[in-house]
Amino acid sequence: MGADGNKVYLTVGGRPVLAYALAACEAADVVDDVVVVVRAGDESLAAPLVAAATKVRAVVPGGTTRTRSEQAGLAALGRRPAHDVIAIHDGARPFLTVALLERLVEAARCDGAAIPALPAPPLLRDEGGRLVAWGDGPLVHVQTPQAFLAGPLLAAYDAAARGGEEGADTAETVARAGGPAARTVPGDPRNLKVTTPADLPVAEAHAARWRDGVWIDQRS
Repeated sequence: MGADGNKVYLTVGGRPVLAYALAACEAADVVDDVVVVVRAGDESLAAPLVAAATKVRAVVPGGTTRTRSEQAGLAALGRRPAHDVIAIHDGARPFLTVALLERLVEAARCDGAAIPALPAPPLLRDEGGRLVAWGDGPLVHVQTPQAFLAGPLLAAYDAAARGGEEGADTAETVARAGGPAARTVPGDPRNLKVTTPADLPVAEAHAARWRDGVWIDQRS
């Protein structure tokens, strides 16, 4: 992003990026408890965002890898009944919807693990000939949240903490530990990850059509 600080605190549509996903969790009946994992030293930046969030149970510093940050969040969440569903989301994806959360929780309850996915774009190269995208086939573009039954999720991260393999994302870490393969559910094309400056005007346009986890132009 090239910003002076963490991109999840950049303002989009008059609100910090992170505030959008928190608002969706607040609005979703399928969400009971939220743990926010932040970069060490960013706790004071997160504090005003979670102050009014009734479902946030803790704000904890993350680790040096994605898996270790997720482990920190799971530790703060505590042991849960094996049949509970735990979803892990990237706060740099602001436009989380209640509908997507509901689809994922339902699928995870049935199959043990669920991830949102969209068809991958066709093979693309830039003007210099470098590969920038691929697809046209069984490949999909995976988003977050990723949702899992608590039993296999916590077992997988316990194994990773003991020196097991870390995956590129939550679903891969669970699968490498012998957990269920993730079922894909339809993702949301507007559930973008704010990554580069070019994403900011797109996010501004999305923000005008999003209200507390609902797209007001399609009511879903």
